[in-house]
Amino acid sequence: MDLQLAGKKVLVTGSTAGIGFATAREFAAEGASVVINGRTQERVDRAITEIRKSRPEAGLSGIASDVSNAAGCAKLVQAVAQADVLINNMGIFEPKPFEQIPDADWLRLFEANVMSGVRLSRHYLSGMRQKNWGRIIFVSSESAVQIPAEMIHYGMTKTAQVAVARGIAESVAGTGITVNSVLAGPTRSEGVETFIAQMGGGGDSAAFEQEFFKSIRPTSLLKRFETTDEVAHMIVYLSSPLASATSGAAVRADGGVVRAIL
Repeated sequence: MDLQLAGKKVLVTGSTAGIGFATAREFAAEGASVVINGRTQERVDRAITEIRKSRPEAGLSGIASDVSNAAGCAKLVQAVAQADVLINNMGIFEPKPFEQIPDADWLRLFEANVMSGVRLSRHYLSGMRQKNWGRIIFVSSESAVQIPAEMIHYGMTKTAQVAVARGIAESVAGTGITVNSVLAGPTRSEGVETFIAQMGGGGDSAAFEQEFFKSIRPTSLLKRFETTDEVAHMIVYLSSPLASATSGAAVRADGGVVRAIL
């Protein structure tokens, strides 16, 4: 299926690994001009090289900038003035008991996961308005709906992303711009490998996965970690002209973890 993304300029934050990398690779396969973003130039260059192995013709550029803070966002928008599609993917998480989460951690996760998307969306939205076309996607999580007891501060930021996305969508009603969030389920990414090590105490990964979906995410219908490609497919489709009737939505790619039917 042609998603009609050829020639679109796409910025994917946190795209040197995990869901972000898989999403950037898929945009490149669709003929989009993709800006890779990561914290270090080494990781950005490595991601571009990896994508070009299968897509030598891909239109790729990169900017090393840590968008978890205001200075990093400012650096990014200075280097990339406009974008047709903005994927607010960069995010951080950590398992920690509620009583052990200090104020600084609450603020750090909110700054990274929520304010990065707020700052970048605020910048790129004006250019989208001028063209009367654009796509903004917040990569949220099923944790936005079913707050995880093992990382409540993370769940809070994912809920906030859904609220921000809906609010921006309301502000562009009647235009060619759509804004949505994607509720990704537990996904086997670079960050999750670290999470497995933290929660599993360095034990067998397969055994931890089985126990995780038995005890911690028992409502999952997949009963396994999703692949990054499975989430990327949804993100890229929602970013396409074919998804023009979907805006202000929290679209699930959660493996059935969320039990509510609405």
